[in-house]
Amino acid sequence: MISKKMEDAFNDQIAAEFYSAHLYLAMAAYLESIDLPGFANWMKVQFEEEEFHAHKMFNYVIERDGRAVLKGFEAPPVEWKSPLDVFETAYAHEQKVTGLINNLVDIALAEKDHASQIFLQWFVNEQVEEEASAKA
Repeated sequence: MISKKMEDAFNDQIAAEFYSAHLYLAMAAYLESIDLPGFANWMKVQFEEEEFHAHKMFNYVIERDGRAVLKGFEAPPVEWKSPLDVFETAYAHEQKVTGLINNLVDIALAEKDHASQIFLQWFVNEQVEEEASAKA
């Protein structure tokens, strides 16, 4: 069974992953509006990945006999200065998410929750890929 502290941390991260998904979808809409469908498509793929991350964590909390709670989050921005600004925002956001994932790992270690620590290694590796992809 997952601890309450770990459950709360996962629920916060689920909200962060859904925010990330909406941020990427907002970026896609902006890029479509300035006639950059290729860049917009890349953002749509990122949207789908972030939704997958949220669902993966949601299911994990339930598998551990926890309660997954969907929390609200602020609306993402809808305007950027340029396509470069969009990608700089995406990269900075992925760096922030990396910090959030690392914090989850720290909580898992403090809680001696080895199952969560192992589960989160997938996300640690995923963030290396996400940052590299956003930077490229």
